Amino acid sequence: MDQTASPAPQILVESLLAFWADAGVDCLYQDEATDRIAAGLTLPPRRPEPPGAPGGAAPAAPAAMGGAQAPTADAVALARSLAAEARDLAELAAAIGAFEGCALRYAGAARQAVFSRGPADAPVMIIGEGPGAEEDARGEPFVGRAGQLLDRMLAAAGLTDRVFITNTVFWRPPGNRTPTPEEQQVCAPFVERAIELVSPKILLLLGAASAKAMLKREEGILAMRGRWFEWKSTDESLELPAMPTLHPAFLLRQPAAKKKAWSDLVSLVQRLDRPERPH
Repeated sequence: MDQTASPAPQILVESLLAFWADAGVDCLYQDEATDRIAAGLTLPPRRPEPPGAPGGAAPAAPAAMGGAQAPTADAVALARSLAAEARDLAELAAAIGAFEGCALRYAGAARQAVFSRGPADAPVMIIGEGPGAEEDARGEPFVGRAGQLLDRMLAAAGLTDRVFITNTVFWRPPGNRTPTPEEQQVCAPFVERAIELVSPKILLLLGAASAKAMLKREEGILAMRGRWFEWKSTDESLELPAMPTLHPAFLLRQPAAKKKAWSDLVSLVQRLDRPERPH
């Protein structure tokens, strides 16, 4: 007879929940489980063709939640116009809060837009990917576990109160997924206006999604981290040194990578505090 005791069902459930919590899963889409395999075997009912659409012409696209979603180009143009009118960070935050051109406003965010934290004249601007559940609840970026780790690293590097922190998008993506390039493109004029208003000396880009969006490059974060690039504004009137590094959320999952992120921070501080050459 096998004397090995099987784990109690409660222990198995607790272990599974702990695994998903460590992976960043903090919400459920449904209260009841759905058999996706069985559902996939059933063909959905055919939608009736709209009146006046001969030969099965494609129906008009449905309206997005919260009103009709403007095409990306129109949304970008609107964002650029609103961002340009902002004379300071407070007005920029208000413009972002009122902006309805990003689908994330209706798809992921539960409460509010999440813009920034940090002094308005900080010499370093940190740009992450997007807010999570804790950030959505509190209205500030990087205040959850990843943000707490980031703050400890910044303090150790002597950068406390020397950084302005924001993201490439200002509403939480559903399930904390990575924001899409289209979502980042719509929010980009606000990010660029924030850079203009803060006028930092250096940009620190956290994670692959941020680095790719800001630098218009396709390399992975492990290939880009620790290297210096030049970020340019859309009209190329503004140019700043930018360094990609590993996202704090990744460091929570891979603690051994903290050494690489720390090396990046040391390099940034050395460049930031380097005496300016005389003209």
